[in-house]
Amino acid sequence: MKPVHPISCLVVDDEFPAVKLLADYVQKTPGLELLLKTTSALEALSYLNQHQVDLVFMDVQMPELSGIELMNIISNTGTRVILTTAYTEYAIEGYEHDIVDYLLKPITLERFLISVNKARTRISSEKALTAGTASAPATPYIFLKTEYRLQKVLLSSILYIEGLGDYITLHTTTGKILSLERMKNIEEILPSGNFLRIHKSYIVNIDQIDYLEKGRIIINKEYLPVGESYREKVKQKIGPGS
Repeated sequence: MKPVHPISCLVVDDEFPAVKLLADYVQKTPGLELLLKTTSALEALSYLNQHQVDLVFMDVQMPELSGIELMNIISNTGTRVILTTAYTEYAIEGYEHDIVDYLLKPITLERFLISVNKARTRISSEKALTAGTASAPATPYIFLKTEYRLQKVLLSSILYIEGLGDYITLHTTTGKILSLERMKNIEEILPSGNFLRIHKSYIVNIDQIDYLEKGRIIINKEYLPVGESYREKVKQKIGPGS
């Protein structure tokens, strides 16, 4: 497997405590590289004009340039943006500008990691397309917060994912991983070409399927039900045997 280069990051917010928090999160997260943290939107713009940066964590309301204005200026650079703000009304406008995600303050580490996983998948896919390898897989891993640490999980090792309310259990080739995460969020993070939701409580790795019976998918001797509302999607993705 080829080495995966770290995602270069910039943090900009006119409030120093917010900068410090996000910078700490970036530095704690494997696979991220902090290039600059600043309270000045103009300093951020100057840096972005001189350096290639993969991802910017950017506040919306700043005195010199707003996050939306700064995002418009750098829109043709290929730099991806995660907006950070205390105000929900900017969410729709942010998504209209094709942001990766929208973080509402106060920002928890768990929510930060969800955004990073989204960014990792998107950035790696875009780089693969730019390199002329459209069929190349997305970044082959994600990071999830478990009880005591950030756990790196190889996507290829995941057999299936089971939803347990506010938690999920990843059943992998090396054992089980419990994470404080919701099925909807993990479904958004995982590459749709490899993973398929078959039930409100189950997402499966298509590559790990052993065989199918009517209404069931079998992975590693485990029989997983296909929910009624998911059957048509499973049929289209896998085949009529589902």
